[in-house]
Amino acid sequence: MAFVLTEEQVMLRDMAAQFFNEQVPVANLRALRDKEDDRGYDPSVWQQAVELGFAGILIPEAYGGTGFGPVGMGLVMEQAGRTLAATPLFASSILSAGLIMELGDDAQKQEFLPQIASGDLLMAVAIDEGNHHHPLGVQTRASEENGAFVLSGEKNFVLDGHIANKLLVVARTSGQDGDTSGLSVFVVDPNASGVTITRTLMVDSRNAAQIKFDNTPAEAALGAVGHAFAGLEKVLDMARIMISAEMLGGAESVFETTIEYLKERKQFGQIIGSFQALQHRAAEMFCEVEIAQSVVLDALSALEENRNDIARSASLAKARLCDASRLITNEGVQMHGGIGMTDAVDVGLYLKRARVQAQIFGDSTYHTDRYASLGSY
Repeated sequence: MAFVLTEEQVMLRDMAAQFFNEQVPVANLRALRDKEDDRGYDPSVWQQAVELGFAGILIPEAYGGTGFGPVGMGLVMEQAGRTLAATPLFASSILSAGLIMELGDDAQKQEFLPQIASGDLLMAVAIDEGNHHHPLGVQTRASEENGAFVLSGEKNFVLDGHIANKLLVVARTSGQDGDTSGLSVFVVDPNASGVTITRTLMVDSRNAAQIKFDNTPAEAALGAVGHAFAGLEKVLDMARIMISAEMLGGAESVFETTIEYLKERKQFGQIIGSFQALQHRAAEMFCEVEIAQSVVLDALSALEENRNDIARSASLAKARLCDASRLITNEGVQMHGGIGMTDAVDVGLYLKRARVQAQIFGDSTYHTDRYASLGSY
């Protein structure tokens, strides 16, 4: 592939950069955190993002989107990561829309996708049940009663789960924990009987929730009951690549901020950027950012071109970005010295966000092992 963006992609990236810098800066996240906002995002800002077309980038024009493609969405996610933007973009317009496009029938696509693209509908996907990502570790059961399904079980770390108008819940209709067969995805009304939603206060102020289902009626199933895993894993790979793009944006921002600090901060009467030891560490950060940019763009291109190595590209990107963002945010805090450990500067917020992002749909260990397994090692 050519690591060169098209003119349209560059325009989208620049528009996203301007929007997030001006309308959703880090100060926006601080304000939401400090006032303990119930929603965890600013609806007026989200509406502006919708009007710019961000919510419909992955959705085909036939269903009300722009169909700009994965590279376009990845560029937007990268810019969102640069400012730690708090929006429902990832949970609703990427993960949920992706599942509907992959598993839903035409009627479901016609019902949900235009509403997601217009921002009128927020959706969230409930997958994981333990403390770590394990898409086959599903114990939530869906039982058929009188021609309909009812769900019982518990989901953890449901991104934007407490603000969703609809939930997409992964449940087991047959088989045992660890089986690829028997998994289904159901549309559930969060206001239905038996649903208990508890917002989780994340260390990085990202929106998440714990959701319990107690004989909760499902509205419908997405796709064939019991055969959802292949489509689910495909959508998860897309989501892993998109969250890697967001992590890249955060790493880039920390690197740039740290370099500026090294050029300004004086110690012992000298600019600390003149110290060779810090120059070596800054050079390592630079190399990590460059490699991360290439890995993420390659993974986005794999999605765009529908290549046969999407799964490996997703795991490579996520593993690499987990390691790179950890190194870069650690170095950013350390090079800022004592003030880097305080809330007075933003670098600590990026460190917290990087730690949470690393756990979303598999950390470095998970994806290093998966990458090796996919390569028959």
